[in-house]
Amino acid sequence: MNSSIRIAALLTASTLGALATSAAAKPPASPVPAVIPAATPAANSPAAKPAAKPAETSPADGKNAKESKTMATALSYTVKDIDGKDVNLAEAYKGKVVLVVNVASKCGYTKQYEGLQKLYAEKKDKGLVILGFPANDFNGQEPGSDKEIKEFCSSKFAVTFPMFSKVSVKGKDVAPMFKSLTEAPTGGAPKWNFTKYLVDSEGKLVAKYDSAVAPDDKALNAKIDELLAAKPAEGDKTKPVKAGA
Repeated sequence: MNSSIRIAALLTASTLGALATSAAAKPPASPVPAVIPAATPAANSPAAKPAAKPAETSPADGKNAKESKTMATALSYTVKDIDGKDVNLAEAYKGKVVLVVNVASKCGYTKQYEGLQKLYAEKKDKGLVILGFPANDFNGQEPGSDKEIKEFCSSKFAVTFPMFSKVSVKGKDVAPMFKSLTEAPTGGAPKWNFTKYLVDSEGKLVAKYDSAVAPDDKALNAKIDELLAAKPAEGDKTKPVKAGA
């Protein structure tokens, strides 16, 4: 009996030893990573607030927008001269003080050609240029061809200031340049032949003078002289400083 007890004890010890060895041989189980829920921003957190809308800019009021567009483009046109050649007005007369006139050969004001030529001769060296645009919009008082108009101006009034091809200055077929002059706050539609539009050396329309204002009018000449005095000298890109500035 003692032998049986001894054998049972040996078997038990052997079994326990085998189990311990098996357990030690197994690698330890990998820990399961904890799942951390994404943090939810607080209601008053900056991230929780909707993105701010970009600030809205108010459009310029109609008058200012219209004025900016028109004044900036008073001479920004390419037109035909009296000989049919293209002239880019902004380039050809850059830095000049410009007097634009719608002219006619059979008008009561046609004699103003003489005064316009005199004004041009007196002030062209100071930077003034006069641009004549024949138009047949008022009682058909400019019926001739460009060639006939050129001959008339040269022979009757010895005109030497630039003349251009006949255009329409009002109505549905108004020339683009005269449309802009008409729409400008400082301009307006011509009421008759020999309406005058005064443009400064930066290409901005400054004033409009009706037909009855003669080329030797004191107010017109004073304004021209003022613009000529403010005009930078040839080759000088700096703007003159106004008195008291």
